[in-house]
Amino acid sequence: MLDETLPTVAQSAMRGLACKCPRCGKGKLYAGFLNLRPNCEACGLNYAFIDTGDGPAIFIIMIAGAIVVGCALIVEIKYQPPFWLHAALWLPLILATTLLPLRAMKSLLIALQFHHKAEPGRLIDREPK
Repeated sequence: MLDETLPTVAQSAMRGLACKCPRCGKGKLYAGFLNLRPNCEACGLNYAFIDTGDGPAIFIIMIAGAIVVGCALIVEIKYQPPFWLHAALWLPLILATTLLPLRAMKSLLIALQFHHKAEPGRLIDREPK
């Protein structure tokens, strides 16, 4: 028997980017900026399984770092502005490239975690030789 409620990877990704429930795609995932609800208000999915850890923050830091450092190097080589101007230019860009996508990246990883039925890793019991 096929489970018709299982979304495709693309549907799961879209639900994640929209910050919606990974199972039904209707209920809200967050109660605050990054605080998760205890469960889905539409389908009742318990969000206790969710554990994204630092994954979303690491992805965002790497992407934002490449963007900001690349832009800062180009501006420094081309115009050589004073340091205060670098601070005025790059601090807002750092905030925009880290805080704005963080919520969507976290919910994307949650949706993909749900889709692939991810669980904590376990060591395999092996007998000594």
